[in-house]
Amino acid sequence: QVQLVESGGGLVQPGGSRRLSCAASGRTFSTDAWFRQAPGKEREFVAAISWSGGNTYYADSVKGRFTISRDNAKNTVYLQMNSLKPEDTAVYYCNAYPPRDSSWGQGTQVTVSS
Repeated sequence: QVQLVESGGGLVQPGGSRRLSCAASGRTFSTDAWFRQAPGKEREFVAAISWSGGNTYYADSVKGRFTISRDNAKNTVYLQMNSLKPEDTAVYYCNAYPPRDSSWGQGTQVTVSS
């Protein structure tokens, strides 16, 4: 079973940047993704990346601002977030795509506020 540990969250001002990391142990996925859940809202897809890194996919709300990448030697997937907005405030999770119920981790909180 894959274990995922997200890190890198915190408080950031509007317009700022943050890089999230997702470290995986165990068997890896063919496609990794980031999701987020804001207070009172459903969890939503943010970005995904293929094993080779050659294919990436983004939600319209983050396209042009967020970049997903991976380092297979470190079994780690990253989410570089730029030009952050208050509406990006959420708990961010990594998982496979499509997500596996057994692989949700604790997530990492990102708060965008002045």
